[in-house]
Amino acid sequence: MFIAHAPSGYLLATQFVDRARTLPVRARVAMAAGVIGALAPDFDMLWFYLVDARQTHHHKYISHWPVLWLSLLLLALLWRHTRPLSAGAAVLGIFSAGGLLHMVLDSVVGDIWWFAPFIDRPFALFTVPALHTPWWLNFLLHWSFALELAICVGAVITFRRRQRSGVPAKV
Repeated sequence: MFIAHAPSGYLLATQFVDRARTLPVRARVAMAAGVIGALAPDFDMLWFYLVDARQTHHHKYISHWPVLWLSLLLLALLWRHTRPLSAGAAVLGIFSAGGLLHMVLDSVVGDIWWFAPFIDRPFALFTVPALHTPWWLNFLLHWSFALELAICVGAVITFRRRQRSGVPAKV
């Protein structure tokens, strides 16, 4: 995924905002948590380029381990169970759900080590053949990029619909 992580986080957060009976945070805080959570696993790119010199596939870093995002989500659920009106639990839950969504989306055509650190084996639903130079052109010309565009269009439509209905949509 190149362009759909932030829009997917927005769509996820709107579901929390629209469907939650009680949400102890403002809609814009929930939206920010969803978007930042959906982007957070790729913050490891700073380490990848500035420290690791691109020696390790960045999806092998802890920020791309699904167990991290599942653990944070479990922590948020336990926290919410003990303190149902906790804003921190709500933000952590939406943030970690965004991170987990990132893992799912990356798994479409990117290797994700779903069982790391216990099993060192990547999983991807589909493979992008290396046909073009530079490497990223292979992803832009692959059918999976249409999925990314669909997510982006869905986010724009949702944003405009929420704006017209007067529902808070800005982050």
